[in-house]
Formats: sequence, structure tokens, C-alpha cells
Amino acid sequence: MAAGQSAAVEPSPEIEAPASEDSTDLTNKSVIKATVLLSELGRHKQGITVTELAQAVGMTRPTAFRLLLSLEQTGFVDRVDNRYLLGWQMARLGRLADPYTGAVARIQPVLDEYAGKLNETLGFAMIRDESAYDLIAEASGSRYLSVSHRYVGVSYPLHASATGKVMLAELRDDRIKELLPAKLDSYTPQTITSRDVLLRELQQVREQGYAILDNEIEEGLFAVACPVRDAAGVLVGVLSLNGPIQRLKSDRLPDTIVQLRQAADEVAKALA
Repeated sequence: MAAGQSAAVEPSPEIEAPASEDSTDLTNKSVIKATVLLSELGRHKQGITVTELAQAVGMTRPTAFRLLLSLEQTGFVDRVDNRYLLGWQMARLGRLADPYTGAVARIQPVLDEYAGKLNETLGFAMIRDESAYDLIAEASGSRYLSVSHRYVGVSYPLHASATGKVMLAELRDDRIKELLPAKLDSYTPQTITSRDVLLRELQQVREQGYAILDNEIEEGLFAVACPVRDAAGVLVGVLSLNGPIQRLKSDRLPDTIVQLRQAADEVAKALA
């Protein structure tokens, strides 16, 4: 700062914005753009050039470069040659943060609403990587016979869960063959134990946009799962509905799937 130059005093939020002003007008667009860049960088572990990054997020190259330079100076972005990747500050904060508390608070009202509408148990799984997920939230209807309070914090085999089938359907068949053996574990007489048979079902999941689990992990359990995607179409989670087979596997199933898809869309908006 030049000698004699007075420091600019930042006005308080109360002075900046009248009480009647909509809260969306208080957002800082540069901060929002920076978080968009960070989110995209998270998808490129080997790094990405500023030109590629700007194109990926629909931003001008000068704007992306300016934000990356600021983030690099604060440790949130690293640069190796001409490629950018997430920096050490992101890793440090990631270790300090609970990865799911904020997400659960956002999506729980949606789960509660649709559990009430469908009067069944809904669960939401957050994707960890291509073959792992965490069930982080659940809501139940008012029925006496339900499957509530059994799934949060538990993982199930990919080939024998509706959530797992949605995840596997995101992968190419050759990658699935690398992940799964030709002979799969059996849990009930209805479990799919042939990888080739599973591949055929996963193709159906891709075409119809949802997965079904019919007596395959536990006798009498039926489940439907729908993908939850971010704005770029990337799978970030899976919303599932679970209940007794005699109730869910009925002529009401098509309407149930329609409502579950609506719930998945609302979960996606809540997470955005």
C-alpha cells in the first residue's frame, strides 16, 4: 500500500444489503466460480490444463487462469508444468471435515417427504469410487413391517444390491470383468451368481435408468434404486427404496419408480 493511502474499510453485511434484499444477491460469484473449478479438478487426478479446465466448466480461459492463480497462491491448487490439480490445503481440510454431515442435512427432508408419500424405507448412498459406496441417510414410512434402521453405515456386495447394480452399470463391461470374478457369491437361491448373466442385467439397467433387486440378498426383500447425478451428469449417489417383496413387487411398481426418480432429482438439486 502506498504511503499515506488509507486502507479501504469493508462495509458490514448489514450496511451492504438491506434486510429485504434476497440472500442470493449476497453471494460472491468469484467464490462460486472457484468452487466450480475445484470440483472439476477433483475429477482429474493427473491434472488438467487451464484451457481444458475452462472448456470443461464453461468458463473463459482468462477467468479460469485468474482464479487458479489465486487458488495456487493459497495452496488450494497445485501446478505441475502446465497442469493443475488439487493442492495440499484441500487435502488438509478434507481430513478435518466430516464428509457427510452437510450432505445428510440437505437430503434428509427429501427422504422424509418421499418415505411418507411411498410409506416405505428410502436410503441414500454416496459414491466413494467406482466400486465403493457409503450408505449415509435413511427415512422410513409408518408401516409396522419395514426394513428401517438396518442399512446406514453398511455396505453390500455390488452384484447383490440395487445400489451396486446402478454403480456397475456406469462402467464398461471390460472394467466390470476386471472387478468381479466369473463366479459370484450366492446369498439366496435368486442371487445372480454368473457374471455374464449380471452383465446382461446391467445393460437393462442402463437402458431403463434404474436397478431392481428381487430376493437376491435376503429372502423377501425387494429394492429399487435410481442414480443421483451432478450437473455434469456424473454419478454422485444412489437413492434406493426397500421393502417386503409382497408389497413392492405389484402393479404399483411403475408408479413407485416414477416417484423414486422424482425424489432422486430432488436429492440432486439439494446436493448441488
